Amino acid sequence: MARVLISKHPVAVVRPSEPVTATSNEIIHLTAYDKMFAGPVTALFLFKNPISEPAETIRRGLSRALIHYYPIAGRLAVAGDGEEVVIQCTGEGVSFVAASANCAIKDVPKMCECDPSVQEELALYPSSCSHSEPLMLMQVTVFSCGGFIVGITWNHLLCDGAGLVQFFKSVGELARGLTSPSIVPVRQGDCLELGLPPFSTNFMRFVATLEPSRRAFLNIAVPSTLINRIKHMFSASQGQPCSVFEAVAAVLWRCRTRAIFSDKEGGLVALFFMANARKYARAKEGFYGNCVTIHLVMAMSGMVANGNIIDIVKMIQRAKVQVPDQSSMDELQQHLLGYNLLGLSSWRNFGVGFDFGAGGPARLMSYEQERIGLPFCAVCLPCEDDHSVMARCVREEQTDAFLQEISNIQHIYR
Repeated sequence: MARVLISKHPVAVVRPSEPVTATSNEIIHLTAYDKMFAGPVTALFLFKNPISEPAETIRRGLSRALIHYYPIAGRLAVAGDGEEVVIQCTGEGVSFVAASANCAIKDVPKMCECDPSVQEELALYPSSCSHSEPLMLMQVTVFSCGGFIVGITWNHLLCDGAGLVQFFKSVGELARGLTSPSIVPVRQGDCLELGLPPFSTNFMRFVATLEPSRRAFLNIAVPSTLINRIKHMFSASQGQPCSVFEAVAAVLWRCRTRAIFSDKEGGLVALFFMANARKYARAKEGFYGNCVTIHLVMAMSGMVANGNIIDIVKMIQRAKVQVPDQSSMDELQQHLLGYNLLGLSSWRNFGVGFDFGAGGPARLMSYEQERIGLPFCAVCLPCEDDHSVMARCVREEQTDAFLQEISNIQHIYR
């Protein structure tokens, strides 16, 4: 296969297409939900169906959307006594690049296998960690077939996945010619009636103290046949359904635990995942800031590695409706090392509403420039007949064992 060449136009700045009522003096105070997160997150959305002038169409929709979502065009600043970080509505805009590739999407098979050499070129990244950096950077890369990839990098202090989806649903609506977004956005912290449960804050502080490790990047396909079989078994034995996310989480946790502990008895292991907390916090409709809580499952590694998959799903289901208490935090701090912890996030709804004129994305990929961190997986949009998982959860030398466990479990639950 010939080398993929991506040509980029110079970086442009997209500002609101009309003056907005906000001034540079307006600030958005960050909530406790916002403060759980920091730093850039990058997502790549692949659209197979062509639209007319993708980069210009999306740029135009983005500029119009920023009228309604003007804090996104702002910058971080320091307020008060010099210690509080806020979003200042400066209107400075979003960084934007139009790009083109010298091939069709089908000619880049490794792109869907987490090939960093290709993915690195499909998005923009902050040049520093300073407050002068844009809160969002965007690149639209058009391939020779007419398909295109939208690369989005945003500061997680700005919004969570649900907020990003809401924003780009509006971008798509305005790009398609609607006069206003279907959802009226709100961003101030007083849009949330209930604050963040203490465990979530304490957990993120604890995670920050753990020693990160170098991880392999994997694109894992968890077969739909396996997930459907687990869902059927769970429903038959428990008299209630389980979700795709719960079944995929159980598979990943079991297989990873078996791969990283050769004797299958490595002490305490934990799985944590993030859940949309808008109902819990009684958020106003249209709120697009961060609003997620942390949920936790802990067990001995032998139970996870050797137990029945249905029992693991049950533990995950219980964790979704429970808010961990301080005793859970104490146990984590006493017994857990960074590598025994697996984080999980669902990106399955990230493609909902991303319609710039020819339907939603066919593929979603996440990308990180940083190769060192804590074990983590993102459950993404389905890819053909499989459930796609972007995994950064095992060391390079454990990759084969992890993939073999994924293969083995398909034969166990046939």
